[in-house]
Amino acid sequence: MTSSKTSVPSKKPRFLVGIDLGTTNTVVAFCENTEPLKESSLQLFEIDQLVGQGEVARRPQLPSFRFHATKEQFSSEALQLPWTQQHVTGDVDNVIIGEWARELGSLVEGRQVSSAKSWLSHTNVDRESDILPWAGADDVEKVSPVIASASYLNHIRQAWNHRNPINRLEEQEVVITVPASFDEIARNLTLKSASLAGLKNVLLLEEPQAACYDWYARFEQQQNTDLSDIPLILICDVGGGTTDLSLIQAKYTDGELSLNRIGVGDHLMLGGDNIDLALAHISEQKLNNKAPMKAQALSKLISQTRRVKENLLSVDAPEEGKVTLLGGGSRLIGGARSVAITREEVQQLGLEGFFPLTDFDDLPSSKRSAVVEFGLPYVSDPAVTKHVAQFLNQHQSACQDALGNDQGKAIPVALLVNGGAFNSPLIKKRIQDVLELWRDDSVTLLDNPHPDFAVAYGAVAYSKARRGAQLKIGGGSPRSYFLHLAGKNKSQALCLLGKGGEEGTEVRLTGRRFALTLDQPVRFNLLTTTMDNLSDGSIPSNGTLHTVDSDLMQALPPSIASLDSGSNKQLDANQKRKVEVQLSSKLTEVGTLQLECVDIEHDNDRWQVEFEVRNQKTVQEQKIPENLIQSKQLISNLYSGSKKQTDAKEIKMLAKQLERKLGKRDSWDLTTSRHLFDAFALGKKRRRRSEPHEKNWLRLAGYSLRPGFGDPVDSWRMEQVWPLYQQGIQFKNQQGWSDWWIFWRRVSGGLNQEQQEKILADIAKYLHPGALKNPQTAKVAHENGYEAMVRLSASLERLHFEDKTLLANWFMTKACHLENYRDAHWWALARLGNRRPLYGSQHNVIPVKEINTWLQILLELDWNKQSMAAFAAVMMACKTGDRTLDVTEITRQQVIEKITSSKVPQTWLHLLTTEEAFNQEEAQKAFGDTLPAGLQLLQDD
Repeated sequence: MTSSKTSVPSKKPRFLVGIDLGTTNTVVAFCENTEPLKESSLQLFEIDQLVGQGEVARRPQLPSFRFHATKEQFSSEALQLPWTQQHVTGDVDNVIIGEWARELGSLVEGRQVSSAKSWLSHTNVDRESDILPWAGADDVEKVSPVIASASYLNHIRQAWNHRNPINRLEEQEVVITVPASFDEIARNLTLKSASLAGLKNVLLLEEPQAACYDWYARFEQQQNTDLSDIPLILICDVGGGTTDLSLIQAKYTDGELSLNRIGVGDHLMLGGDNIDLALAHISEQKLNNKAPMKAQALSKLISQTRRVKENLLSVDAPEEGKVTLLGGGSRLIGGARSVAITREEVQQLGLEGFFPLTDFDDLPSSKRSAVVEFGLPYVSDPAVTKHVAQFLNQHQSACQDALGNDQGKAIPVALLVNGGAFNSPLIKKRIQDVLELWRDDSVTLLDNPHPDFAVAYGAVAYSKARRGAQLKIGGGSPRSYFLHLAGKNKSQALCLLGKGGEEGTEVRLTGRRFALTLDQPVRFNLLTTTMDNLSDGSIPSNGTLHTVDSDLMQALPPSIASLDSGSNKQLDANQKRKVEVQLSSKLTEVGTLQLECVDIEHDNDRWQVEFEVRNQKTVQEQKIPENLIQSKQLISNLYSGSKKQTDAKEIKMLAKQLERKLGKRDSWDLTTSRHLFDAFALGKKRRRRSEPHEKNWLRLAGYSLRPGFGDPVDSWRMEQVWPLYQQGIQFKNQQGWSDWWIFWRRVSGGLNQEQQEKILADIAKYLHPGALKNPQTAKVAHENGYEAMVRLSASLERLHFEDKTLLANWFMTKACHLENYRDAHWWALARLGNRRPLYGSQHNVIPVKEINTWLQILLELDWNKQSMAAFAAVMMACKTGDRTLDVTEITRQQVIEKITSSKVPQTWLHLLTTEEAFNQEEAQKAFGDTLPAGLQLLQDD
């Protein structure tokens, strides 16, 4: 979590600007910052964009789509905008943004980027890596979700500046809206996108609040502005990518009205995109019922079904709409095929599939039933109304307080809908009907004449409210934040900032002191909840201590920092400076949590803590068991600076002594493992003292640090370990080299891409197919630990997929023609071809066309004699639900049939038929070791 202070423009902004950076469309509104500001009218900023070759037009929306054209596809004149384009740093050339990009996506496969906003909140990929378009053509250049989002904002900035050269957008007050359910990381990535686009001074506003600001601005202009009859409003915002739910309380105190946001829903990746996708599946079945389309073709089809949906969900909808799918290729050639989708089909899907008439106690199913495509983790149940019921059930206490009703169901008496889904009067009426069914009374549907523009207008109204020209919605922080204090028998959660904490107000936990050591990493495990009450009935507030509520609290990416003492002097571990600190938290103006450690003796000494997206030591030192203390002392004695500690027998018995004290290695949990590694790390310089010292250090230190991640301080540990690679080993024999490469395989998950590439470059000469053909080079490869190198190379998941493909082809050739190391080659092929990375990003998975080819070879083998070949086939054919990664259904069925008829574990079948995560046995086989107890690499979405 980054939460640096926003700087203030040097001069008064001429305009107040609101940007709704949407999943499907981006909208900009503004008003002049004049007096009286209350009377300054709001306007839409129509955005210049390409609508065809060389054709520029102004539109009220900028479709949030990019098209990555080939260099030869269009002339430079065809892509010319009214201004000289300035690309975002890191972007690619020949990019079309907006309406024409949206249309081209329905004509050409594999070159359109869509739903970048959804990808910003997707935690299972590296959101700053070049992964879009997800279902991209082989020759298309890719960008990150951050760059894609930045490109839309950059386009808007250039369009604004072209027409307002004196009042440039970067000099105005700009509010960008985000889903209320966006976590700290997604909010900060949005800020980063804005910064890359040249917008350094922006504010973030929750989209449901923006919609409420827009509604109240219109309501306030009416003659009767009494809200006493609608004390509780539900805002339901169903956009292209997310469903966002909020509760607003209207309350009168001494005649003064206040509006307060009292409830925020959890992140739901469910919106119009899901309906478009479901319609695309219906169209796909009509177009071709023999085999599923490729992901690129499905993407093109979705662009067609999006338009059909909008037409057929209108009140006076035609009987049917036509979906026309052109042939593939960037030149728009090939035979066109058309099918009709009826109004009844679309309305049945939209109303009964996504907005069914359900009971209040009918909650979302946890069983996966939603369509899963293109790598995005959509919610398991697509019924929006069930998610609304769950939200209101979770916030019944707040609803009852607002309505003065502590008996029975408390249902909001007013409804404000927003988002593209509610352009359909049928869907708008359905959600109102559902609430009235639950309430057993009427529900007031609040006016929203422009669901597509309300959020942008509301962002400007928020800027007005900040200046006192409109009522400001209160509520403060939408969540409570907790520090997770892990104990031996019981974990507790210390509330750092209670829900409702106002922005800009510092909360200092003066009743709690923490002893921190400077110049070494410290972890802060943070939890959050949107609930008012926890399961035990307790109410979180600043400084209160609670039992960890796993049902209602969600873990944020832990924050980690090395608190710098400011000293350049190198001190050893016993001389580290320790300070007593208090924790300070604050909700910043941009809507993120700022967490600082404040020196109790020197208030000006503060250390700001930042979230790490991937890297997860608690602020309170845990008491460790006596047997673990003894084990660490044993390691320290054997690897200490004393030259007397060279007893060969004692060092050879180290592993058995540790197991005698701590139990079998397989049972060591993550905490035990990392404590042991930290003891080994202190003695890393003495690992070369003797051959047994080096062998045991590599084996036990590597085992204790596996898989290189999982504990928040592991990134720091890996920084200390990597320099050892350049030093190499002292005792260079076959066993020594094997132990060396096994060490790096075990910790490979903590290495970055550059480090993994360095290792591959060093060992590739031994892995090349020619290395085993010549007896002399084969001997050298064996002496240098060939089998361990094979397994290491396959474990480097951050390599580019082209490097992985090359390795896989090498190992396939060797496994098919050489008996030596055959099982190792099959295992490596399984790891390389696995459709579910154990730690790497999905975008570096080997392309499915290569996998389909290899599977045909594997299917010809006798799996009763070569069970590891069968395991490789299972890893390649395992089901993910994402057709960009999955093999063809025909091929998977062939693998299933052969597994069923072979003498191999039948438990592997569930990996081929469901999207379930690996169990412990399967994870061990795929990873190469058991994982530390308590560490799960994969979780089912």
